[in-house]
Amino acid sequence: MIGSNQDSVEEILLKISGLSETESLKLLATQFQEASVFSTSFSFEDQVITDLLVKMQLPVEIFTLDTGRLFPETYSTWVQTLEKYNTRVTAYYPDATALQEFVAEKGPNSFYESVENRKSCCHIRKVEPLQRALKGKKLWITGIRSEHSQNRNDMQPVEWDAVNQVLKYHPLLHWTTEQVKEYIRQNNVPYNPLHDKGFVSIGCAPCTRAVRPGEDFRAGRWWWEDSSKKECGLHVHEEATVKQ
Repeated sequence: MIGSNQDSVEEILLKISGLSETESLKLLATQFQEASVFSTSFSFEDQVITDLLVKMQLPVEIFTLDTGRLFPETYSTWVQTLEKYNTRVTAYYPDATALQEFVAEKGPNSFYESVENRKSCCHIRKVEPLQRALKGKKLWITGIRSEHSQNRNDMQPVEWDAVNQVLKYHPLLHWTTEQVKEYIRQNNVPYNPLHDKGFVSIGCAPCTRAVRPGEDFRAGRWWWEDSSKKECGLHVHEEATVKQ
């Protein structure tokens, strides 16, 4: 049985070396049975992974973070996904009291006013619900791709998330956008129609816009902020103290 700490990363990377995405998913889902989760935002990448998980009937719980401010198109894609795959997607929501207090003090759109306010909003709507979703889990599967951010160019497909105390696996890390789109086309996978309108990374409606020709992938997220600050706290790569 593979362990679940930083020392396990190299061991897992060695085990999946040379394996396809489907073979790696099957291996890890089997190793961490009943303790594996996949987080979906119903993006291109996440829809590909959902398709793979369902087709292989892997024992991986699928969950999403419903911030309360998603696009109508995202909810429609969610419904289409449930209908096509006849699977369950567990939704995690912001703590009602924390959100109510934040909005009462700062206002509904305070994230435009400062990075601090935006990060506070992200923490309430996404980070804290994610912590609940990952509690007690050993493997977190994500749709992260290196093309989405320059900060991810040197990432490995498996890493130890010291903040959430869980192993993370990014099966599509090195897939190109065209590879993702081709899989979607060939397998008739439902996807968010906003992708056809220039939206690359789709999050909350007030914080996401279409990317203009020539712009970076992340230009459509929190576009009013400096590019170096464009992380919401879901995927943190800094070292953290391991809990005893």
